[in-house]
Amino acid sequence: MQRASRLKRELQMLSTEPPPGITCWQVEERMDELQAQIVGGVGTPYEGGLFTLEVKIPERYPFEPPNIRFSTPIYHPNIDNSGRICHDALKLPPKGAWRPSLNISTVLTSIQLLMAEPNPDDPLMADISSEFKYNKHLFTEKAKKWTREHALQRNKKVSENGKENATDPNAPSRKRDALCSQQEAEKPVKRPCV
Repeated sequence: MQRASRLKRELQMLSTEPPPGITCWQVEERMDELQAQIVGGVGTPYEGGLFTLEVKIPERYPFEPPNIRFSTPIYHPNIDNSGRICHDALKLPPKGAWRPSLNISTVLTSIQLLMAEPNPDDPLMADISSEFKYNKHLFTEKAKKWTREHALQRNKKVSENGKENATDPNAPSRKRDALCSQQEAEKPVKRPCV
């Protein structure tokens, strides 16, 4: 009962006052399965990316932390290839920092902060951590590449057979070409002063 009322209150708060760059909602009206999205922070290699996370609420919540993992691939020293996250707020004491006073909103916010400021001294991916520490430029380039490949939202259209097709922004478009030629025609002609 305590779990259900608390989750209801937290979901209400997440829908009315979500933290900046974070959204969270129920999956198919189930209180124990949530999905969240975190927008990559400005000035980070994840900028412009939209990262989806699965949030599973255990039976003993809030006395146990939620189980959260990334479903969007991300190149990060504290997140492994299956999306598991190495973060103190997701573990019980004595090794972790989870407390019943924390909530889903604060945990998602701390994951957003972890994305912006990785902790290479407590890695889940040792090779990425080493790269972050000793070759930050290479790490940044790889993280940006993964963000472009996996987390950037593209305009999608649904074809007649119901499959999604990503539209190529560089592909010729009659509408875009017509708009560009119309704008060109409306530009005043610059004449040199005599």
